[in-house]
Amino acid sequence: MLLDPGMDLTLRPMRYPDFYERYRAAIRNTWTVEEVDLASDLSDLKRLTPAELHLVNRLVAFFATGDSIVANNLVLNLYKHINAPEARLYLSRQLYEEAVHVQFYLTLLDTYLPDHDERAKAFAAVEHIPSIRAKAEFCFRWIDSLGSLDELRTSTDRRSFLLNLICFAACIEGLFFYGAFAYVYWLRSRGLLNGLASGTNWVFRDESMHMDFAFSVVDTVRAEEPELFDAELTEQVTRMMEEAVQAELAFAHDLCGDGLPGMSADDMRAYLEYVADQRLVRLGVPPRYGTANPFAFMDLQDVQELSNFFERRVSAYQVAIEGTVTLNESF
Repeated sequence: MLLDPGMDLTLRPMRYPDFYERYRAAIRNTWTVEEVDLASDLSDLKRLTPAELHLVNRLVAFFATGDSIVANNLVLNLYKHINAPEARLYLSRQLYEEAVHVQFYLTLLDTYLPDHDERAKAFAAVEHIPSIRAKAEFCFRWIDSLGSLDELRTSTDRRSFLLNLICFAACIEGLFFYGAFAYVYWLRSRGLLNGLASGTNWVFRDESMHMDFAFSVVDTVRAEEPELFDAELTEQVTRMMEEAVQAELAFAHDLCGDGLPGMSADDMRAYLEYVADQRLVRLGVPPRYGTANPFAFMDLQDVQELSNFFERRVSAYQVAIEGTVTLNESF
């Protein structure tokens, strides 16, 4: 089974072809930081109010270490215990994508914060900004939860692994990052920081695929070992999600203060509760909040991006698209 101890090295016969297809899809979604043009953002930054600048600075400070934390858990815990070579192919690709995200945020901070001391503060945010430190501590606690496990021998071990996987997929990539994306797309909806939004489009696609892969691992374990998914696990997942919502809400209060046009801590609370319910339902857990999405601009993220081909590469397209093209069709 998928969580059995060992290191299966045989790709044929392939036990989990879906994981291999996800790896291939991720390859087709390749992008580089050099494709993101941040030049127009510099003039936008000069137009922001002090409150808006505070939000942007806090946001990029979170980005500075967020993906590094995810990459650490992937290497220390996930790759170690998911025993399928096709799944490890995908995790290897995910690690590459996390590195690209880290490079993007490094470039972002170097562009947005030319002052050396301000950049240093942003990279050290987990140490001196309470709202970011609380989120990091939440992440580290779940990384450490598997630190002493070399093999998943017992059902208790496997539940611990599942909780770690669910935390990083549903709470960190699926909630913390989606909250951050909402701020970016709120700025874009006002015609601001389109370079940041362009790069975020690629990150958004990557993170959505990471989350979907992790959920498919959970689905596979549920099919192979249904006894692990009992009322206790449901309660633990719900409690974990509640804690994640509270941590992200504290971050929202830090970013939004008394509120900005079209963005407030109350708005973000509703959005976080809406997203949390989506993650819980996907995991087969009853929704907790029953809150509607307050941000219409986030609904648009499910629609393919349209762009002028002569201006920039479109993040909604993939490389190496397969199929045939005919030039005599009527349009």
